Amino acid sequence: MTTGKINVSVENIFPLIKKFLYSDHEIFLRELVSNATDATLKLKHLTSIGEAKVEYGNPVIEVKIDKEGKKLHIIDQGIGMTGEEVEKYINQVAFSGAEEFLEKYKDSAKDSGIIGHFGLGFYSAFMVAEKVEIITKSYKDEPAVHWVCDGSPEFTLEPADKITRGTEIVLHIAEDSTEFLEEGRIRGLLTKYNKFMPVPIKFGTRKETLPKPEDAPEDYKAEEVEVDNIINNPTPAWTKQPSDLTDEDYKQFYRELYPMQFDEPLFNIHLNVDYPFNLTGILYFPKLSADLQIQKDKIQLYQNQVFVTDNVEGIVPEFLTMLRGVIDSPDIPLNVSRSYLQADGAVKKISNYITRKVADKLKSLFNENREDFEQKWNDIKIVLEYGMLTEPKFYEKAGAFVLYPTVDGKYFTIEELKEKLAANHTDKDGKLVVLYASNKDAQHSFIETAKGKGYEVLLLDSPIISHVIQKLEADNENLTFARVDADHIDRLIKKDEEQISKLSDEEKDKLKNVLEEIVPKQTYSVQLEAMDSSAAPFIITQPEFMRRMKEMSQSGGGGMFGMGSFPEMYNLVVNTNHELSGSILNTEDKSHQEALVKQALDLAKLSQNLLKGEELTAFVKRSFEMIK
Repeated sequence: MTTGKINVSVENIFPLIKKFLYSDHEIFLRELVSNATDATLKLKHLTSIGEAKVEYGNPVIEVKIDKEGKKLHIIDQGIGMTGEEVEKYINQVAFSGAEEFLEKYKDSAKDSGIIGHFGLGFYSAFMVAEKVEIITKSYKDEPAVHWVCDGSPEFTLEPADKITRGTEIVLHIAEDSTEFLEEGRIRGLLTKYNKFMPVPIKFGTRKETLPKPEDAPEDYKAEEVEVDNIINNPTPAWTKQPSDLTDEDYKQFYRELYPMQFDEPLFNIHLNVDYPFNLTGILYFPKLSADLQIQKDKIQLYQNQVFVTDNVEGIVPEFLTMLRGVIDSPDIPLNVSRSYLQADGAVKKISNYITRKVADKLKSLFNENREDFEQKWNDIKIVLEYGMLTEPKFYEKAGAFVLYPTVDGKYFTIEELKEKLAANHTDKDGKLVVLYASNKDAQHSFIETAKGKGYEVLLLDSPIISHVIQKLEADNENLTFARVDADHIDRLIKKDEEQISKLSDEEKDKLKNVLEEIVPKQTYSVQLEAMDSSAAPFIITQPEFMRRMKEMSQSGGGGMFGMGSFPEMYNLVVNTNHELSGSILNTEDKSHQEALVKQALDLAKLSQNLLKGEELTAFVKRSFEMIK
């Protein structure tokens, strides 16, 4: 029997491990199952290159609870350890066996899936255990050994009678950690962290009904047998080649990732790169509403099929954190807990790659089936528009597939839009003016007026569209956007035939004075304009700049785009060619004149959904009086 002290630099290493090594004590199970996976994959590699003269077989990792004995067992059928290797790998804290193995076999083991990096994973066991045992037998023809440590630097190492290859870790669970003797707790942790580990994980058994034999009698009773309960999927979809997967395979994997999600994804993007870094994964575009407060943290980060975190900010560009799916990379730098990302150049490269890959996939989907892409536009636009605003590399590519729909259901890219509108949508300075509506119902009359004059009207209704418009205008010198109910369109867009006012300049001055005496100056700026006599007599518009700034301040909610509050300012455009203008001008009864103006103003406000509260009540009452 050998006794000795673990080679550590401080006597209180174990209390430090228990308190500070990991942010969550539950991580211990992930670490120990990961070690068991490493041991199994090492054996697989050595047998594949002929160095281990043993049968690899179909190894599993077993997790067992002994509630009565207050013990938790993690058992593998992997490479095992000799006594000398236990001394080297276990008794020297922070010496990583996985790293030494990868260095020794770096050329042939590059893709073996071995995940250990720090050599500290095993010691996470002491966060929940008062004593830890290792019973292990190497694949080499050497005797098994039994290592025991009670959480102090003291250990014992002696021969064991184990005859099968592999390692069994026995945790004697501490009084403050008995939750880890509960079946539901362990199953939950295995499902959370090890659901897609590359080696089958057995946890308990389940009953399975045997198939009915063809020659079974009529009174045959189905027979149930106990079978191993394998709780993980060792070959998840992202580990396979896209050519080996069908659309149904991708959808099935989505259901596996999100069993409580009942919607189907719109489409997926399969990531697969091995240079200049290793990364695989599948991202899904779910149906998204126009709500910017969409739940994030739906993308899961793995390291060689071991769950790390669902906080992927920094690795996945911010605009794509609204998506769902899996990212798996052994090259992402992590701290010892594998729980928090360290920002460095490698992470930025991965983020840039994902941005480029998503943009290329979107372009491909657009080119392959534009009609289908258009049908999905409303469900994906918020992600793409957000990407245009936050990721310059995505914005560079977005022109090829980002769409701008019209109120009539036609879709244009920005270049197609410029070409379509070039003929009759230019202002007096030669700028192309794009008219758009943000609410088809509320702005219906303005849309119809614009369409009646031969203008194309877009329907841009996402909550961040004002920010997108600002960026498009900044990057396209001769392009400007105006909402269809903004400053009157005939003043924005050059027309061949100008309307001539029926009122003289003197009459117009008199009318404007009358209106400004009645219309509230702090809210409305009165503008007289000669329009078709069939057009509305009073039209309320909002200065495009003020309205857009107000929308941009509201869309951020004080957060992403918060810009403070803006005052309510509107234009009251009065049609000098409408007969009501003449009636107001020629009415000598001041009270009747005021009633006409207020009624017309309230009707214009009503059409813009601006008439509310007391003003609406007064308008209704006045209208009934006029009917009488």
